[in-house]
Parts: sequence; structure tokens; C-alpha cells
Amino acid sequence: MKRISLPLLILLFIACKEIPKEDLTAQEIVDKSITDSGGEHYNDHNTSFLFRDKEYVSRNENGKRVFERISRLDSMTITDVKRENDFERYMNDSLVAVPDSMAVRYANSINSVHYFVRLPFGLNDGAVNKELLGKESIGGKEYYKIKVTFDQQGGGDDFEDVYLYWFDIESFKPDYLAYDFHVDGGGQRFRKAYNERYVNGIRFVDYENYKSKTKDSNILEIGKLYDKGELELLSKIEITDIEVRND
Repeated sequence: MKRISLPLLILLFIACKEIPKEDLTAQEIVDKSITDSGGEHYNDHNTSFLFRDKEYVSRNENGKRVFERISRLDSMTITDVKRENDFERYMNDSLVAVPDSMAVRYANSINSVHYFVRLPFGLNDGAVNKELLGKESIGGKEYYKIKVTFDQQGGGDDFEDVYLYWFDIESFKPDYLAYDFHVDGGGQRFRKAYNERYVNGIRFVDYENYKSKTKDSNILEIGKLYDKGELELLSKIEITDIEVRND
């Protein structure tokens, strides 16, 4: 039997070792998070839930996603419907006219509630730009920190807002998020997810909603401010009566 030299054995050993995986990209992290949180269920399932005494419905209509908000006031039922860029209001099933300025405000409000409830699904919308800022620890746990901005085209009226998301490096679930907004005088918010539950394959959470004590703080530092106890708890955002149907 021919003898194999020691240097050759070392080279063979090195060649057979597993090549270390490169760091994940922001897109890969978001994709993994969406898969874990509901994946295709976001597209082919209809959902409904209660938030602040109003019912919110997400459903498919001819292959397109439709968002609704239903308010019941004594004998009156008001149903607001958002279809892509269109808005309609019905009072007891009768279509009523709404001024354009108010229609935009109502549509944005409906879209905002559904956006947060459906996270992280919306992070793959066409107008979304994702940037991995590295890793950051919150509460002694390590997270991928991703910055999200929006294109003006397709980014909505709040396209200038900046969002941050913290994804668990093992489960890829978004445990925290923050955003810097400009409407109504502007400000910053930081949200901590809690009360996680899955309903028919889709992940839902509630949030503790915090605000920065100063307007001039850097949004990129808000996770550290939270960790130091330097944010103020503003409210809790809770949804109830969740239903998920494959209609």
C-alpha cells in the first residue's frame, strides 16, 4: 500500500472541512422571518380581529388584497373598504361620498393597523428598502438589526419615515420595532412584541408602545435607550377575537 504523506493528509482535511456560511443578508433574514410567521398563509387566508372596538378584516377579492374596518354604533354600521389606491365608505350597506382629504386619512389609518398586525409580511413590498445594520443586544439577547426605508413611488404618504426591526438571531422573529415619523409634529416610537400566538398558521402579537422622551434623539440609538430604561411607556396595542379562514 502506498503511503500518503502528512502534508497531503493535512490538505485533504482542510479541503473536506465545511466552508463557513457567509453572514445572512437583510433580505434572507426577512424571508426567514416571513416563512416562520405565516408564509403563504398571508396570501391565501382571510383574517379578522378586533382592535379598539372596531373589527378589521383582510380578505382576497379577485386575487387582490382588500382591507376593511367595521364600526358598529347602535343601529348604524360603518364599513370602510380599502382596495389598493381606492377607498369606499358604506353606512348600513349604502355607499356614501367622502371628501378626498378624509378618504386619504381613513385609508392610511386602516392600512397602518393591518400593516403592523401582518408584520413581518409587508417588509417584502416593492417600495421597501432593507439594510442590515449588524447585530445589537436588547435585554441580554442578540438580534439582527435591520433598517427599512421606502421609495417615494409606491411608498405611501409616509414614505419618508424610517423603521428599525430587531430579529432574533435564532428564530428570526421580530421581537422589537421602532420608527421615526413626521406627521402630526413627528416623533419616535419603540414597540416590544408580547403575547405571541399562532392562529391557523399565522403569528400574531400585541405590543408595548414606547415613546422617546426627547424629539432630537437618534432613531438608530433607540434600542439602547430602551435597554437603559430611558423610554416612556405610552400605551399597549392589543388585538382580540382573531379569526383566520381559508375561504
